[in-house]
Amino acid sequence: MKERRYRILVTGYALSSYGTYLNLVALNLYVYAVTDRALAVGVFMAVRLGAGFLAGLGAAPLLARWAAKPAMFWSNVVQAAALLLLVCAPDGLRGAALFLVSAVTGGAGTVFMVAFRSSVPDMVDEGRRTWANSLMVSGRSMAMVVGFASSGVVVSLLGYTAAFLIDMATFLACAASVALLPLTGRPARTAGDGGTEPPAPRGRWRAGAPVALAAAPAVALMVALRGIDALGSSSHNAALPVYSTELDAARPAVFVSVFWCTWALGNVLVQQVLQRYVKRSGRTVGALGFGCGTIVMSATFILAFAGLPWAATVVVALLAGAADGVTEVSYSSHLQTLPAALRTRAFGLSATVENLGFGAGMIAVAAALDAFSPLSVVGVAHGVAVVVALVFVARVLRLRRTGAVGPASEAGRGPVRPRRTPPGARR
Repeated sequence: MKERRYRILVTGYALSSYGTYLNLVALNLYVYAVTDRALAVGVFMAVRLGAGFLAGLGAAPLLARWAAKPAMFWSNVVQAAALLLLVCAPDGLRGAALFLVSAVTGGAGTVFMVAFRSSVPDMVDEGRRTWANSLMVSGRSMAMVVGFASSGVVVSLLGYTAAFLIDMATFLACAASVALLPLTGRPARTAGDGGTEPPAPRGRWRAGAPVALAAAPAVALMVALRGIDALGSSSHNAALPVYSTELDAARPAVFVSVFWCTWALGNVLVQQVLQRYVKRSGRTVGALGFGCGTIVMSATFILAFAGLPWAATVVVALLAGAADGVTEVSYSSHLQTLPAALRTRAFGLSATVENLGFGAGMIAVAAALDAFSPLSVVGVAHGVAVVVALVFVARVLRLRRTGAVGPASEAGRGPVRPRRTPPGARR
């Protein structure tokens, strides 16, 4: 029953993801149609990322007082209400309503994802976390392809209002799937107030996420690498339309569409492989898989802009999607092994760092593409991610070699303790 309800939740999340990707196209076009200024499109995206950045900072304190279930439910309802307000807004207030939608979707969407990812251990059994994360990533990947592919058809044939109403309906469907969850309606209580978890140190919630993660430096390094990876992602997202236009000015959408569809196929296929690997071996990919996956993903995104033949580019896109899927699942699964309070802090900080990396990257990349080729820009951005990931992998391997970190520690269950010397044995 738990897994059935989790599947329903992932279905609702996939539907809302479809609406989100549909509206990424529809809203950007609508902003330009309403304002007639390209700058407004950039400001619109900046407001969304800024709201996500702030929501990441406030997600953990919010979830310390408000349980995951109502947080996920109301974050979807609020986004649906913002879209309804946009549809009903008079012409003179459409501009203001657009930026309100941008702020609400950026902030509420971040709160939903922090609550969703951090509560996966409460929704499935411990041995099923990789399966749960794989299912979530697969649903989002397929939703992205369908959302981007159908956006042009929906806007062209049905209009902007229909696109906004479809997105609103997907958020309500996601809220309904959340309502079916068996999660408790209140945050987990600590031993200090009658619960089962050890009491939190005084002032921990006031200390902030960086201080809270100081006790888990390996996780902090993973979060930092995730932010640098987000900066790399901004480079290929901004450079793809430019590169596609250089390849075929008459049909610039062809390369972008083929690339993302192939990427999503690789992402979905690797989830099946991961699920079977975990089921047969009983092991997870772990922090080493996250580092190696980041290296492969960044390297393949660089190769995608190298002017390779179509057949080679398709293979590269497939590998990029597969590597991206590995990093997403291993990253989420690793953070989910942390204690509940620290887990929420880690996912909140991760959302903040990712939004910061992607937002700053979009600004820097947009300026760089005016002076440099897409290959140069993507090569530098993803090259930085490769270098940091190599340092991370080297650190994990070194700790494994010295015995300071073992498989249990890498999975987030704490350092491996030295064995006690048997009585009578020499020390």
